[in-house]
Amino acid sequence: MKMQADLMIRDGDFLNEEFELEKGKSILIRDGKILDIDTAEELEKKYQWTEEIDGSRCIYMPGLVDAHMHTGQQLLRGRVLDEMPMIWTRIMLPYESTLTKEKMRLSAQAAAVEMIRSGTCGFIDAGSYYMEEAAAVYEESGLRGAISYSTMDQKGLPRSIAMDAEEAVKRTDELYDGFHGKGNLKVYYSLRSLISCSRELILAAAQRAKERGTMLQAHMNEYPGEINFYMERFQMRPYEYLEKLGVLNENFLGAHSLLLSENEKEILEKRGIKVCHCPFSNCGKAAPHTPELLKKGITAALGTDGAAHGGLSLFNEMKIFRSVMNLTWGVPLSEPAIMPAKTILSMATEKGQQCLGGQDGIDGFLKKGARADIVGIDRNRIYMAEYGKISNTIMESVNAGDIRDSVSGGRILMKDYEIQTLDEERILHDLRSYQERAESN
Repeated sequence: MKMQADLMIRDGDFLNEEFELEKGKSILIRDGKILDIDTAEELEKKYQWTEEIDGSRCIYMPGLVDAHMHTGQQLLRGRVLDEMPMIWTRIMLPYESTLTKEKMRLSAQAAAVEMIRSGTCGFIDAGSYYMEEAAAVYEESGLRGAISYSTMDQKGLPRSIAMDAEEAVKRTDELYDGFHGKGNLKVYYSLRSLISCSRELILAAAQRAKERGTMLQAHMNEYPGEINFYMERFQMRPYEYLEKLGVLNENFLGAHSLLLSENEKEILEKRGIKVCHCPFSNCGKAAPHTPELLKKGITAALGTDGAAHGGLSLFNEMKIFRSVMNLTWGVPLSEPAIMPAKTILSMATEKGQQCLGGQDGIDGFLKKGARADIVGIDRNRIYMAEYGKISNTIMESVNAGDIRDSVSGGRILMKDYEIQTLDEERILHDLRSYQERAESN
């Protein structure tokens, strides 16, 4: 009797654990994980399945993970670039204080469609408001994600988002109770802007994350002003301050983490902290010390900081990141491979999966037992006909529009360029209607 499976991706080529090409194999999926990989002929002897994707026109790779994005800023697209500094207080904070259920629903729908089309199977949202609306959309989309509530208790915030530490943690508690473990979703606790969070809020959020066995995330060491804030008040840098409070561990995710002292790097290594760099956004601030962090064994993933900071394409972010790393760290050392393509692909897949709580050394790869987050690159592109090192060509030449198929947790999100889980045409119509209303006001 043949064993039952859910989905077969038949007769495709795929990237193995070393991001090298394996040709003419089929991938069998059951219960959201990769059950087997072999030729279709061999798999047919042992298994039967209910759904099938023709993989002959694609090269398959692990789905990308956007380890830091902002659902609530989707409708801010095009309104941040070229602006003077302090966009957080001048533009983003005032905008987020005007969010409504409708805006958040539209934002989540737009973000979900863009991520699916861009080859992103997993994401970590930094936190915003009306996140229940976003959660409902993401659950329907099939994307794997971690969502957060925007928690700040600083005095003087706009009235619509002002709260104390107790209320801030309570909002995340409610989001956790409603959506953690629902579909492909998790809920993380968040310190949205560290300088806008009291000691009481930091300790309470960290304690609750520990009690519930989930992650605590924060924007860290992104701006000089953030570091100066802690140096002036506590004579400590941000990571040093959190270390003194005892809230840092392997379940802490520090977005950006650009301006790090030697002591802070040691703290990251000692505590097993995970970090995420956002190349397009970070280019206006600093270049991260990624080669050194990776040598220390620190998990470093990639994010878009999108959508207001340049969209939601991780393929775009990978290209920018390669250039920044080479210019900053490679050129002074005459080392062109300071950040190889395979390393960057690993950051966008395996390391991102670790930030999402994936199995270390398993998830983020196409191999037996791994989570079935898989995207298919259309091989009928002129630049895929002659590709040299396939990992190099994917990083150099492949763009978001080249993704033909997408599978997350074994569920088909897009097949032959058609999104299966969301009504893209209706979402596009609703977004255009919103734009027309905004222009008329």
